[in-house]
Amino acid sequence: MISIRKADVNHIPLIAPLLDQYRIFYEQNSDLAGAKRFLKERFLKNESVIFIAFNDTNKAVGFTQLYTTFSSVSLQPIFILNDLFVVKSERGNRIGEALLNKAKEFCQEMNYKGLALETAINNPAQHLYEKLGWKKDSGYFNYFWTLKQS
Repeated sequence: MISIRKADVNHIPLIAPLLDQYRIFYEQNSDLAGAKRFLKERFLKNESVIFIAFNDTNKAVGFTQLYTTFSSVSLQPIFILNDLFVVKSERGNRIGEALLNKAKEFCQEMNYKGLALETAINNPAQHLYEKLGWKKDSGYFNYFWTLKQS
């Protein structure tokens, strides 16, 4: 049985290893201390909402992180589902689906316009997003500017 809980600063020791694995998946170097610092800052500044998935042995096996942004056009807040991760040994057990559905429920509770997410072109979770009613945006291009480090 999967249970999903909203995280707080006390959950950092459970979330940080998951965030570290998530970053490794996206070809970043492992940095557990950095993950802990990053999460602590998000919680202390109230900048994100994190949900943790626990398996039937009460082990943390996945998470999703939401950030708030706003639409000036619709005059409404929107959540960005920035991170979704399930440990490899638990994939296929509907944990990602449970996390996505929890994010949707939370969005409804908060009366936000909706959820946006961006994913790698080769991410196999795309079929899950589409199965759960997410629509691929084909009407807009995404651009990103990166500050050059000196």
